Amino acid sequence: MEFGAVLQTNPPASRTVGLAKLAEQHGFSHVWTFDSHVLWQEPYVIYSQILAETRRIKVGPFVTNPATRDWTVTASVFATLNEMYGNRTVCGIGRGDSAVRVANGKPTTLKELRESVHVIRELANSRSVEYNGATLRFPWSVGSELEVWVAAYGPLALKLAGEVGDGFILQCGDVDIAEWMIGTVRDAAEKAGRDPMSVKFCVAAPFYIGDDWEHMRDQCRWFGGMVGNHVADIVAKYGTAGAVPQALTDYIAGRQAYDYNEHGRAGNTHTQFVPDEIVDRFCLLGTAEQHIEKLERLKALGVHQFAGYLQHDNKEETLRVYGETVIPALRDTIVARA
Repeated sequence: MEFGAVLQTNPPASRTVGLAKLAEQHGFSHVWTFDSHVLWQEPYVIYSQILAETRRIKVGPFVTNPATRDWTVTASVFATLNEMYGNRTVCGIGRGDSAVRVANGKPTTLKELRESVHVIRELANSRSVEYNGATLRFPWSVGSELEVWVAAYGPLALKLAGEVGDGFILQCGDVDIAEWMIGTVRDAAEKAGRDPMSVKFCVAAPFYIGDDWEHMRDQCRWFGGMVGNHVADIVAKYGTAGAVPQALTDYIAGRQAYDYNEHGRAGNTHTQFVPDEIVDRFCLLGTAEQHIEKLERLKALGVHQFAGYLQHDNKEETLRVYGETVIPALRDTIVARA
């Protein structure tokens, strides 16, 4: 299993770069960031500095969307970073949440998402693509490699992820929900004629090493509110029965308005409707041993990467314990002499 750290690009940017370097030192393979250009600093500029100051870590948005940038611009950024730093990027993409809603926009359609995945991937892999009635290719890009991982919750979005995604991003650490969604994505991939085992699966959730459960829950309760935004869209379209597991829909009954000024922030004031049970199910909290136990269950489902949100007051210690204890426990055992 691989491990990623998900950061917000709050100023100073040097702090984000420093955490990325620390993540690499502790054995993390990926550093992801939010991509919401009004709420936080522009991530692609910061990626360049992270890549310049690290050796192995891969970087990418968690997640970008087809609405805020022209797709060819997004592809050009990735191809440029790959030329500069040796194919160390990955693109997480979804329909759009905070990046578009802060500016009174709406998430894109699934059709637009599907088309954007194709355009971004082809151009950023140094291939030509049809776009706006023209055949385009970056004449300066040779040998660029980019995987595009699709973030999804709803049935049609999960189907799209299975049909076109190099990977699937589930922003929820609940094992039962992960099992259902991974199965749905694999089924869609198989029906589309793809090898269902070729799709990479990334489960993302806040992770906090500690033993004060009340404090850990309060630091991570924001996540239930963020997930609730996407679930509310699903409920509005499909209702509460049958489309997705009830464990994902029931808890939003008490949800009210969402304040994007506090999006993804520990201790925010508008997610008190999220019960402790949901925080515990959706997040990874507790001792290293408790993290390992849950991660082993996710690994058994076929999860390739766990990406931990690092939006709390225990960043360095959580990275340290993962590097010294959790990540080694999830590695395949290799012996020097059989």
